[in-house]
Amino acid sequence: MPEPSTIPEKGWHCGHFLYRFRREAMPTVLSEPCVQQFRRALEPSGDAVPERLATYWISGHEADFAVMVMDPDPAKVDAIHQSLTAPPLGQFLEPVWSFVSISEVSEYVPTIERYRDRLIAEGTAPDSDELTAKVAAYERRLPMMNEQRLRPEIPDWPAACFYPMNKSRVPGANWFTEPFSARNKMMAEHAQSGIAFAGKVSQLITVGVGLDNWEWMVTLWARNPDYLKDIVYKMRFDVASAKYAEFGPFYVGYQADAETILKHCRVVGG
Repeated sequence: MPEPSTIPEKGWHCGHFLYRFRREAMPTVLSEPCVQQFRRALEPSGDAVPERLATYWISGHEADFAVMVMDPDPAKVDAIHQSLTAPPLGQFLEPVWSFVSISEVSEYVPTIERYRDRLIAEGTAPDSDELTAKVAAYERRLPMMNEQRLRPEIPDWPAACFYPMNKSRVPGANWFTEPFSARNKMMAEHAQSGIAFAGKVSQLITVGVGLDNWEWMVTLWARNPDYLKDIVYKMRFDVASAKYAEFGPFYVGYQADAETILKHCRVVGG
């Protein structure tokens, strides 16, 4: 048996945390100690630095800013949240939503053999040079794609969108009673829709099954907010989404460091 550990065997822990400033509790703007605490929490140093950390101001009234953290160690992920909510700053912050998940390689990512079979089923000749070339190219890309799923690089793009989702269990649309072959086909269609946005949108799916109230967390990064609405709209027509998907709250944010968030939210002087 494996040794007991809080470190996942394959992926990383992932935390999405959203907050609002409790302006009604502030006598004026944030004090300098609170400002310094905010900066240190969002810009940690030394051993406190997680593998991935991204921050955004959030559009709309439900939250002011969001923090996304990834690391093999769940304590290092949660430490960012604890650093924000500790005194004295914590009395002026309200956590409004969070999601705990782990990165994974989905069971629907084709193996080399399944990818080859799919190409043949789609009409590529079994003994053709075209098939050989496509399979070889996929074999070269697969390790890099799986690495991005497990330990993603967060793109330096301005817009981001976060939302949780489940797969439906209602009569007539129960995802978990469908055979794997049918689910795999639907997810392949879903993936094709996403490929059309390569270079415009980067996607990360992390799993919350057994960890949070929703089954998956979707994170989308985009070069432009137009692409966020375009990709979500296009993928809504795929059967995997149109018939079987249930969505939670959507949050859209814009990349910002600690100083930008403080100024955008009007909680510092000057």
